[in-house]
Amino acid sequence: MTHIDRIGYLVPQFPGQTHIFFWREIAELEAKGVTPVLFSTRPPPPGLIAHDWTQDAIARTTYLGQMSVMDTLRALPHLPWADIHAEARRDGRAVWKDAVICAGAAYALKRTCAAQGIEHVHVHSCARAALVAAFAQHLGGPSYSITLHGPLQDYGPAQPFKWRNAAFATIITQKLIAEMQAAQPDDLPPRIILRPMGVDTEVLQRSAPYRPVPDGEPLRVFSCGRLNIVKGHQDLIAAVKILRAQGRDVQLEIAGQDDAGGDGFRLELERILADSGVSDAVTLLGPIDADAVKDKLLEAHIFALASWHEPLGVAYMEAISCGVPTIGTDSGGVPELITDGVEGLLVPPKNPEALAKAIARIADNPELALQLSTSGRARMEREFSSRLGAETLITEMERLSQSG
Repeated sequence: MTHIDRIGYLVPQFPGQTHIFFWREIAELEAKGVTPVLFSTRPPPPGLIAHDWTQDAIARTTYLGQMSVMDTLRALPHLPWADIHAEARRDGRAVWKDAVICAGAAYALKRTCAAQGIEHVHVHSCARAALVAAFAQHLGGPSYSITLHGPLQDYGPAQPFKWRNAAFATIITQKLIAEMQAAQPDDLPPRIILRPMGVDTEVLQRSAPYRPVPDGEPLRVFSCGRLNIVKGHQDLIAAVKILRAQGRDVQLEIAGQDDAGGDGFRLELERILADSGVSDAVTLLGPIDADAVKDKLLEAHIFALASWHEPLGVAYMEAISCGVPTIGTDSGGVPELITDGVEGLLVPPKNPEALAKAIARIADNPELALQLSTSGRARMEREFSSRLGAETLITEMERLSQSG
C-alpha cells in the first residue's frame, strides 16, 4: 500500500476555542507517520486564544488570508468563470464576492503546496475555505477533500462547485449525509464517508471511578461551549433557578467565550445572569484550556449543554469520555451520540423545565448516574476516538494515490 507522508490541513480561523478536535487529529496523524502541513484563512482574535497549544499551532500555520495582492491578480484571470457564473445564477451575488475574496488565498495555497510537495489538502469546512481549495485545484494545485460539520445552509453559496470537485468527503452524522444527498444528489464527490468527530479517549478518562453527588454536598454541574444564543446557556441558567427554588444546592460553571472575545453574547449572558437571581450559583469561566476543561469534568457530578441545535457535539463527547453523566438536547445529530437513558439523558431544546427535571433525576438516582458514566465511556472508546478520523484521512489518501 502506498505510504502517505504529508497532507495539507486547512481549518478556517485556526486555532479557535472549539478546535481541540483538530489538534487531536493532527497529533494522531503525526503518530501514524503523516505530517500535517497546517493552513488557515486567518488567525483567531486575541480574546479567543485559550489553549496551551495555541501559540504552537499559530507558529505552524500558514495564513492564506494574509497573502499579497499580487496573488489575487495572478489568480483572477484563471478562475473557473463559467462555473462561477452558474453558481451566481443560482445563489446570487454573494458568489462573486466569495470568488474575489478567495482568489488570492487559492493561488497562495497552490504555490505553497507546490513548494512543499503537498499533493492533497483536507479542508475541515464547506465554507470559503472549501472554495479556496477548489480554486487552488483548478489553478493546477493539489486535490482536496472536505468535511461537513453541520447543516449545509450554514456554509455559504457555491456548494455544488465545492462538492463535485472534491476527491472525497467526510460527514459527521447520518442525518447530515441524508440531508446532503437530498440537497444536491448530482453534485457529490465519488466517496462520502461517515466519520464523526472524536476525542482522545486515552487522555479524557478517569483515574478513579465516578462518584455520584453525596448527601449534603452541592451538586456540581459543568457546561462548556461557545457563548452563543444557540448553545442554550441561558436555558441552563433558568434550569438552575428552578432547582434552587426547589431548595437544591446546585452550582453551575460555564466555560467558553463568544466569537467577539468577550464583547458579544457574553455581555447578554451576564445581563441574564444578573437578572436571574442566581448569580451566586453560576460562574462564567471564560475560555479555558483543554487541561482545565478535563479538570472541571472530573470534578463535576453532571455535564449539561442545552444547545438549540447541535450537529453532533465534541463537548458532549469529552464529558462522556470522562465518565460524567451527560444531559443533551434532542436536536440535530445529538441522538446519534446519546441514546436517551444509555449514554446520557436527552431533553427538548429551549426547555428549562425539562433540563431541571433531568438534572434532578440524575442527582436523585445514583444507580442511573453510575450506569450513564459506565456505558457512555464504553461507547466513546468504541466509536468516537480521534484516531478514527486520522485513519480515515490516511486510508482515503492512499486510495487516491493508488487510483491515480
